[in-house]
Amino acid sequence: MSEHFRVQGGGRLVGEVDVVGAKNSVLKLMAAALLAEGTTTITNCPEILDVPLMADVLRSLGCEVVLDGDVATITTPKELNHRADSEAMGKLRASVCVLGPLVGRCKRAVVALPGGDAIGSRPLDMHQNGLRKLGAHSEIEHGCVVAEAEGLHGAQIWLDFPSVGATENILMAAVLADGTTVIDNAAREPEIVDICVMLQQMGAKIEGAGTSTLTVHGVESLRPTEHRVIGDRIVGATWAFAAVMTRGDITVRGVNPHHLDLVLEKLRMAGAEVTTFDSDGFRVVQRDRPRSVDFVTLPYPGFATDLQPFAIALSSIADGTSMITENLFEARFRFIEEMVRLGADARTDGHHAVVRGVERLSSAPVWASDIRAGAGLVLAGLCADGATEVYEIFHIERGYPGFVENLRKLGATVERVNA
Repeated sequence: MSEHFRVQGGGRLVGEVDVVGAKNSVLKLMAAALLAEGTTTITNCPEILDVPLMADVLRSLGCEVVLDGDVATITTPKELNHRADSEAMGKLRASVCVLGPLVGRCKRAVVALPGGDAIGSRPLDMHQNGLRKLGAHSEIEHGCVVAEAEGLHGAQIWLDFPSVGATENILMAAVLADGTTVIDNAAREPEIVDICVMLQQMGAKIEGAGTSTLTVHGVESLRPTEHRVIGDRIVGATWAFAAVMTRGDITVRGVNPHHLDLVLEKLRMAGAEVTTFDSDGFRVVQRDRPRSVDFVTLPYPGFATDLQPFAIALSSIADGTSMITENLFEARFRFIEEMVRLGADARTDGHHAVVRGVERLSSAPVWASDIRAGAGLVLAGLCADGATEVYEIFHIERGYPGFVENLRKLGATVERVNA
């Protein structure tokens, strides 16, 4: 068997944990550095596997990238390589976010179709359609997105779905286009606001960040900047679920609790006591067995699809029956197959799952299929009799810096096994 985590059930998690920069933001911010010649510094970077992978992508384009703890220093040359087809591209879904900056800056791009989590189809149609509206020609050729334009111009763009990735790519191409671009039905996630703030610091003219309509007035050039990544709301929510599932008491620092308003309200419905601290954190205390709660995944400000595995894990040990509806990524219910190994009473029907809570799960070997599924299985293992072994842990380490160390600090008995 490969390297895995061995999780001992029965522990109550108590203590404080610090959350660092958001995985879903830092990789896009690193790509945005391509838009300006010179040295851009990004701080509060999470020390996760995806950051050096993105650094490799940027190096393949001609950048110098230095990673030092939580600081990424990116020096972008005057002349960029427009071909992003390095080996790292196939390991990283977010690598496609170099498409918009390359088209904006170089007026051409060849970007290998990305890899990443196995959570279902995430086509690039909206990315390409947006670039076409801006004046680019874009096709899929030989496993790559190929885009080229004599010049980019402002356009009115309507997204069929508020895709985060499409919003980001179109936005980063539009900031250097000639004229004004309006993106309607844009994604509203805090990570979109974060990239807008950084682009504005670089000299971009953007209105409407955090709303469904982004207005971008193109400028001739941008300048490098220094920017601090926002706290990772998904990691923060993970610890909130951990507190409720283990009937624990966890204080989370480094994340804006207002980015988790709906999540924290759902946990209150499950019986948790939740206290928020302005814009820097929150405390979750669970004294009794949690109550069942229904969850529906939707684009922000709805319940994030990234948190669906935790909703299922919580429901599996809650008092009552929960329905979880997945509206975004169909393959995320693969997680349920592993939860059933742990004794969960769960059934799926299309994009619905019905979970009847049991008082205690039973330990078993399980396999992570993506970042959040892996973390969800570890939390489930804390609620199981005996020792649960979680395999494919490289997924977890793509999204959670110091995961085992933080769990131990909170009182869990977890060890990495090299076998």
